[in-house]
Amino acid sequence: MANISTSTSFFMFVVVLFFSRLIHNCFSFRTCQQQMYQEYAIPIYTEDIDMMQFAENLEHLEADFFLWGALGYGLDQVAPWLVMGGPPPIGAQRANLDNLTQRIIEEFGYQEVGHLRALKTTVGGFPRPLMDLSAHNFAKVFDEAFSFPLVPPFDPYRDSLSYMLGSYMIPYVGLIGYVGTNPNINGYITKRLLAGLLGVEAGQDAVIRSYLYERAKEVVHPYNRTVTEFTVAISELRNLLAMCGIKDEGIIVPLELGAENRTMSNVLSANNDSLSYWRTPRELLRIVYGTGDEHVPGGFFPHGANGRIARGFLEEP
Repeated sequence: MANISTSTSFFMFVVVLFFSRLIHNCFSFRTCQQQMYQEYAIPIYTEDIDMMQFAENLEHLEADFFLWGALGYGLDQVAPWLVMGGPPPIGAQRANLDNLTQRIIEEFGYQEVGHLRALKTTVGGFPRPLMDLSAHNFAKVFDEAFSFPLVPPFDPYRDSLSYMLGSYMIPYVGLIGYVGTNPNINGYITKRLLAGLLGVEAGQDAVIRSYLYERAKEVVHPYNRTVTEFTVAISELRNLLAMCGIKDEGIIVPLELGAENRTMSNVLSANNDSLSYWRTPRELLRIVYGTGDEHVPGGFFPHGANGRIARGFLEEP
């Protein structure tokens, strides 16, 4: 009788185990299956392609700046096929980073490799444009931001804080560019791609701003200017170049620009409803060219950005 009871118990255990696995697999399939789209939904609209390709210019800028800063080499060594024959960046070099900052920037660099791969395999791409990542170019931008030459010239590769101040200039431009592109994208594949890119760009910008906010009152050696003053100067310069009002704010702001007009802290830059600002390709080019004119290249892109949108502005009379 004991043997029968034992056999029955074992049989019931096997049955329960089988059905529990079956139920688990069914629910796993239901919760992990691919996202469903409407029957006649279009993956990638033709008009999506140029807008998404435009973003590759800024992704290239970020990729090589971060990779070189953290590793001492760039996209040509990490993922040469993404370069597509484009020229190497001017003046990029390894930065003198502490361990924490180096790990952050290295991660950012590899993330940009993924962004470029996702973009180019989804909407195609173009050769990497010529980019000026030299300390001299950064120094010119900071001199313009402060309206006088810094002595010695600003060098983003000097130390960790300088590098993060240099980084403050880049991901945020891409972030608000994606926000501006979002309402113009129609394909479900390109929408999903943009959302994924935007999420990580926003995260990078938040990390950089948090890093700087923690050091807001720290004086940047040897300029006798605080970190806050540096961020405000760069943000005001970008607003000036873009010529479309306030869409950029430093890490400390007047109350009227703070969240619900109640904070002077500004870890995340946002509008009156705490929504991300947005910019058009014209505005972005005015900023990264440093000329305030989408038709006149310079700054980070001495020969202009690539793609139909950017080249189209250069070809206009």
